[in-house]
Amino acid sequence: MIAEVIVDINHSNVDKVFEYLNPDNIPIGSRVYVPFGRQYIEGFIIGQKQTPDYDFEKLKQIIRPLDEVPVISNEMLALMRFMTERYNLKKVDALRLFIPAQMRGGRIKALTKNYVKVKSGLSKGDIFDIINPRAKSQIELMEYLLSCEEEVESSYINNNFSSAPLRALEQKGLIEIVSKEIKRTPYKDIKAKNEIFSLTSEQLNAYDTIKNARDQIFLLHGVTGSGKTEIYIRCINDCIQNNKTAVLLVPEISLTPQVFSLFKSRFGDNVAILHSGLSTGERYDEWRRILKGEASIVIGARSAIFAPLKDIGIIIIDEEHDPSYISENNPRYFTHEIAEFRRRYNKAVMILGSATPSIESYYLAQSKKVHMIEMPNRINQKPLPKIKIVDMTQELRRGNHGIFSLELIDCMSDALREGDQIILFLNRRGYASYQMCRSCGYVVKCSDCDVSMVFHRAENALKCHYCSKRSHVLKVCSQCGSEHIRQGLYGTQRVTEELEKLFPDVSVLRMDNDTTRTKDAHLKILKDFAEHKAQILLGTQMVTKGHDFSDVTLVGILDADLSLYFSDFRSTERTFQLITQVSGRAGRDQKEGLVILQTYSPRHYVYKFAQNYDYLGFYQKEINIRSVTKYPPFSTIIRILACSEIEENAIEVLKNIYDEIKPLTERDRERFLYLKAMKSPIKRIKKKYRVQILMRLTADGVDKNLAEIYNIINKNNDKKDVLVYSEINPQDLS
Repeated sequence: MIAEVIVDINHSNVDKVFEYLNPDNIPIGSRVYVPFGRQYIEGFIIGQKQTPDYDFEKLKQIIRPLDEVPVISNEMLALMRFMTERYNLKKVDALRLFIPAQMRGGRIKALTKNYVKVKSGLSKGDIFDIINPRAKSQIELMEYLLSCEEEVESSYINNNFSSAPLRALEQKGLIEIVSKEIKRTPYKDIKAKNEIFSLTSEQLNAYDTIKNARDQIFLLHGVTGSGKTEIYIRCINDCIQNNKTAVLLVPEISLTPQVFSLFKSRFGDNVAILHSGLSTGERYDEWRRILKGEASIVIGARSAIFAPLKDIGIIIIDEEHDPSYISENNPRYFTHEIAEFRRRYNKAVMILGSATPSIESYYLAQSKKVHMIEMPNRINQKPLPKIKIVDMTQELRRGNHGIFSLELIDCMSDALREGDQIILFLNRRGYASYQMCRSCGYVVKCSDCDVSMVFHRAENALKCHYCSKRSHVLKVCSQCGSEHIRQGLYGTQRVTEELEKLFPDVSVLRMDNDTTRTKDAHLKILKDFAEHKAQILLGTQMVTKGHDFSDVTLVGILDADLSLYFSDFRSTERTFQLITQVSGRAGRDQKEGLVILQTYSPRHYVYKFAQNYDYLGFYQKEINIRSVTKYPPFSTIIRILACSEIEENAIEVLKNIYDEIKPLTERDRERFLYLKAMKSPIKRIKKKYRVQILMRLTADGVDKNLAEIYNIINKNNDKKDVLVYSEINPQDLS
């Protein structure tokens, strides 16, 4: 038998099938160790054949399989082919997504412990007949082992008995040392309460609609607090009862102990968790539990969509609008499209859940391509929190130059006096967004990136948020020598400082990328807030979703305009989503909630719709704009980016690609809506200059032209110092 092998080398020159002799008939989907040139490397068997395409005599033989069983199913091999065609990925890029990274090169193995036990089948009399009566230490050890109901850890024996009697008893055949695998279980200390709730009429309608469905997609549009999670649980339970498996995808920042405990309480060890916060050992053990069929339910961030489940019955994407479902680093992919592939392959049900669906998903529902289910009310029948818009230009006119409006300060004082909790949202970490010389206007920029450096007061340093480069704080202007240095816009560090001045006796927790770098740091912050160890939680997007704190009555949005004026057609959509999501954190139990939204553009239409929780009104306004401008969902955006430390080389490669794509637009004018080459808005990141081609095509234009566009890219992607890659509907056009 001839095996078709993809070698585990990430290079376009070897992105093809290599043939190997497979005398042991190692099955398709196995990882194998193979000779390749002068070295030995890992590879993946993706096919078998009887006769080779090359000279049989020159074929090398597979050395050995790397795992006991195949680790990649036929479904995942089909997914690999889809991903290479859709995203222009190398085959090995896709295959690597399907296994824990640490399996490659044998960097992680099962964790085992040794135990000592008395050999079975021996009577107490037989044992002591064999042991010399004068061997007191052997008798003492054996009497201890016989008194134990189970085998004893070797480490305990080694610490409490000498090694000589242990060896002697083993040589006599009276005891044996056995090795047992120890599962590294994430969040094993979480206490789970198994509460079963009665469904509201809205929940019951949604559940009944989904439970009788087969091979369909649903958009579950429910306001924050409408009880979408309980519907997920019931649908997953039905799926498990029918001997199917289930996937629940949640944005990374929404993966909280609350979510885990909820599902663990209902489904116990049948739940596996996959996300970046796990240790390498935990992730490896959870993945193997799934592969062995020991867990039928997988909960995780976007990478969990690649879990080795069989017979998937339901796939749920919670907070489906969240931009983190698009992978913006190699390998680039859109989780929804991967989920849709697996849904079709398994003829499963898929639920897209959100209080603020993406414009594209809602358009599909309006076009009857997916089934819409609306849940406009909270389960506790409480109204959504009132949103008050504060005009910060008026605050300036009154002489208030701080980050907090007078109204927000009053509301915070009232909430704290009542013993309630507060969430404050500011989507900018650090102390100040930049440092600027007041005399000449000089702003400190990263020497490797085309962005200003952010002042981090706690570390007394300037940091680049793109490449993490650090620099000394500006005390004297390097351009003009002036000592008049001003700090830029507030970041979360500075807001914490201001809160401590306003409310010196109040504990504040800060949750951003700087405070959550260590494993489980964000879980500790959320746990401390839930236990009232602090009355104020301040953070970036991490605080906007997935959290349910019954005593939070006030939410403050400190600068709503931050996401509004990006040069991105999705900026208003993201602003609406962020406001709605963070507002939903207030008043989730019996107490009423209030939201203070601070803005310098109070008349912008997005705030009026957000204030009234009018998603449909916002959608209609936004879809009309996109219809005229031909942005998604009325087109597909393809971006081609060329990066190099030598700007001229990047421009040259991009120009060659552009010159070859241009004739396609002339041949197919109706399907090519836009094509332009330009410098990227951020022209340099990590020392590399960036130039790009943006194009917009109709859906059938993508089907017709995508393969040819990729061929053009690949043909021109041979310059060593230039990296070229493509993205479909990128979330960030900077």
